[in-house]
Amino acid sequence: MKLKAGIIVFLGTNCERDTKTALEKSGFKADYIFHTETKFKNYDLIVLPGGFSFGDYVRAGRLAKLSPAVFALKDYIKNHKCFTLGICNGFQILTEARFLPGALIENKNTKFISRDEKLIFNNEKITLPVAHKEGCFYADSNTLKIIEEKNMVFLRYQNNPNGSINDIAGLYDRENKIMGLMPHPERAALKECAPNSPNNALDGLKIFNFIKEEILK
Repeated sequence: MKLKAGIIVFLGTNCERDTKTALEKSGFKADYIFHTETKFKNYDLIVLPGGFSFGDYVRAGRLAKLSPAVFALKDYIKNHKCFTLGICNGFQILTEARFLPGALIENKNTKFISRDEKLIFNNEKITLPVAHKEGCFYADSNTLKIIEEKNMVFLRYQNNPNGSINDIAGLYDRENKIMGLMPHPERAALKECAPNSPNNALDGLKIFNFIKEEILK
């Protein structure tokens, strides 16, 4: 039986199709959840995909965190013990809504960055594309200490492109099964989307397969 994934779609989301395709390639049955919905089906995974929810007005993820679906997600995580994944704008929403600690602020060079980046994932070197202007991860010293002590950092930049503290590219709250990352694994999960990857490596699938293994534990 396939695991079921729901992808929350906000006004301004633009990565939902790539995310759905990548999930299906990884063995999930996936469908969409509109941001006004408050009742979810029996999902094993909820995904907040990349894009520019509500135009990133005020701040990236700031308005999306007020969506009915995000409020419903808090209770759903608590009652159903489902896994939650936020990609790029989804990661921003998770920090704004305090599902994950810290904040994603403007890149130190103040410019939009769109390119492949080398990363460390579970002690393995991988390459994933990034596309963001507010991707610099920040946390105060006390929060950062907790993040490191709890081993929440699962993804780090090799050549920090945005000024993120401690090279943090992704966090994993293992207790609540919530994961967020700025790079786009869905854009490196299909050969058609990653024609210039080294040896046509589809490193994005490693992220989705890892999540699948975590759900099945």
